[in-house]
Amino acid sequence: MRAWAQGSGELVYNSYMGDPVPRAFDQKMVARFKEKYPGIRVQHTIVAHEDFKQAIRTYLIASRPPDVLTWFAGNRMRFFASRDLLADITDVWQQNGLERVINPALHEACKYNGRYYFLPTGYYWWAVYYRKDIFERLNLKPPTTWDEFLGVCERLKEAGIAPITTGTRFRWPAAAWFDYLNMRLNGPKFHIDLTDGKVPYTDERVRRVFEYWKVLLDRGYFIPNPAAYDWHEGVALMAQGKAAMYLMGAFIRESYPRERWSELDFFRFPIIDPKVPVGEDAPTDGYFVPARARNPQNAKLFLGFVASREFAEMMIKDLNSISARTDIPLSLYSDYFQKGIREVLSRANYTAQFYDRDTHPEMAERGMNGFVQFMANPNQIGNILQSLEADRKRIFAQDN
Repeated sequence: MRAWAQGSGELVYNSYMGDPVPRAFDQKMVARFKEKYPGIRVQHTIVAHEDFKQAIRTYLIASRPPDVLTWFAGNRMRFFASRDLLADITDVWQQNGLERVINPALHEACKYNGRYYFLPTGYYWWAVYYRKDIFERLNLKPPTTWDEFLGVCERLKEAGIAPITTGTRFRWPAAAWFDYLNMRLNGPKFHIDLTDGKVPYTDERVRRVFEYWKVLLDRGYFIPNPAAYDWHEGVALMAQGKAAMYLMGAFIRESYPRERWSELDFFRFPIIDPKVPVGEDAPTDGYFVPARARNPQNAKLFLGFVASREFAEMMIKDLNSISARTDIPLSLYSDYFQKGIREVLSRANYTAQFYDRDTHPEMAERGMNGFVQFMANPNQIGNILQSLEADRKRIFAQDN
């Protein structure tokens, strides 16, 4: 890492870290940056996560955008880079020696046309979280196969407990079910080809994904009317003992009562076809600099700070995230993180970003609408897939 340069002037930083734990970390991180660069006046704004996602395009096309923004790796970043809205930060990678210390598996997700436009700081696993105490009471074991998973769901239902909770008011939790069923049935390469717009939604392999999903809905394994809840409220149903399992990211624990973390555990999404390579969702978060940033040098100083090992160790301690750096000893992670790395991420043949990060932003909107519509009306598979296919043709034709 190069020596810290002396900065002066202003830095405008907008963040989506609106939930309580990320907010506290974000504020702590900015305070640490200001200690290192007392000559830089930092204007720091935290916006609620869902509101930030709606505002990001407005930020980027403004005549005076923020200097640094939080965002997501992969297609969600490349969408903006391809429209000349992001600054090339290849020099930040080079000057800080980041290609040597950032996980090589993340490099391509940070590039557009061979240049870096994104700085990853952390990523996390998705898994099926479950109430360990409920499983023990019913003498259930974490399932590893699809048939075992169906058996666990049936036993929970018989015991008067909703097998699966979720909250799809903001739609994205529904996309996790599509991601995992598609990757488990058809493999991660097919999944990425689909999200890249190369496969019709009317393909029989896609329909098969919905048929598997429909079994869970038809048997009443999901909580009733999940669209009435946001994802936090879905966690509350689990904490209340009304539901036993939740397909969710590692950050779920921060929305669960801390004094009861011991009753919350997770297992890898069950294998459906053992011949299919294993794909896992591992969304990668980080930062970029808008092309029109007024203070690009200060922005790059900020990126150098969040790329540092000091920042990585702060993040590991305070957030549910795994550092993008590979020079962090496994021993620095809690048992919880070590289990996620060992039992989910290290066993994956491929890691995806998540449906709404892997596909075109408009297709993500249409797709997630379709997934939520399907969960409410599972007999409408044909109509939903035809509608999504019409969207796919139109949206991806525009970019060609």
